[in-house]
Amino acid sequence: MATNVAYNLIEKYAPVLAEHLVTVNATTAQNQLYPGVDLLGLNWLERTWASYYIWMGNPVLATGLLSFVIHEIVYFGRAIPWLVIDRMPYFRQWKLQENKTVTSAQIWKCTKVVLLTHFTCEFPLIYLFHPICCYFGMATYQVPFSPIGLMAAQIACFFVFEDMFHYWAHRALHWGPLYKNIHKLHHEFSAPIGLAAEYAHPLEVLILAQGTIMGPFLYCLFRQDLHISTVYIWITLRLFQAVDAHSGYDFPWSLRHWLPFWAGADHHDFHHQAFVNCYSTSFRWWDYMLGTDNKYHAYKARVAAASEKDRKAVQKKEIAEVEKEGLRAERIAELGGGQGGMEGVPRGKLE
Repeated sequence: MATNVAYNLIEKYAPVLAEHLVTVNATTAQNQLYPGVDLLGLNWLERTWASYYIWMGNPVLATGLLSFVIHEIVYFGRAIPWLVIDRMPYFRQWKLQENKTVTSAQIWKCTKVVLLTHFTCEFPLIYLFHPICCYFGMATYQVPFSPIGLMAAQIACFFVFEDMFHYWAHRALHWGPLYKNIHKLHHEFSAPIGLAAEYAHPLEVLILAQGTIMGPFLYCLFRQDLHISTVYIWITLRLFQAVDAHSGYDFPWSLRHWLPFWAGADHHDFHHQAFVNCYSTSFRWWDYMLGTDNKYHAYKARVAAASEKDRKAVQKKEIAEVEKEGLRAERIAELGGGQGGMEGVPRGKLE
């Protein structure tokens, strides 16, 4: 009854939206979405995919719901284990800022802000995902999926594009007015946790999300062979990367030890400590090319040069100096000053 009343109101005041809420029965859905398709000839995953869209009876609702559920399951499914690890003393030996702990109050505040952002900011946009995908020519309910090789190549392109976009957008967010009014919330965690990957102002979430989703849409302008299932895999990997980068842990088996240009938590954790430096997400090359990792490398070099006996003391001293400089740079940014993320970069390195 309540559902019918709500739908009647939407139909009266927003008829275009109401059209996207209409569902049909399974037989009609199959005839509309998969005419002439031999569903029995598909693999199990593709048959399940088609069955889901047939069961939903509305591809707009089906894609919107699936997109949001995948995002929530992946984000919290990846972030919660890091909270558990943070409570296990054994893993403290690999914690990057072992002298700092996050309180239950901070975790609860972070959870509330993240959920509020997800449901008020991301959910409406995710609901519109299907129409936008169709506009750009991306396959959604269609089967079969893309070949694995093509999917891998597409995801690699998305990683490279997102890293470039994020580097420059992140640097821009460190410019005084943008930092003070938008990015400052995210920097409340000087020692980040995985759950804080999307602990940010709604505008920051929208800005940085463009790097994740614009890659697939730009790709569709040049080629019409992208399936939304590939985008889901890409978003899953991107969420894994974002959460892990904020985890605060650098294990001997972390990806950066096997892939030298991978950024990882070691790289991003320094950014939260130092306020400046290390703006990239996935890869280190933009920071390296433009000199915005100079403090990071100087810190690493001084710690590595210390004797084994003195290393802990040297590291503690260096971290204290890094944090002191970071607080100074943050205050300057809040007053509208600073160099837009270029503090400490030798003149001539970039501009």
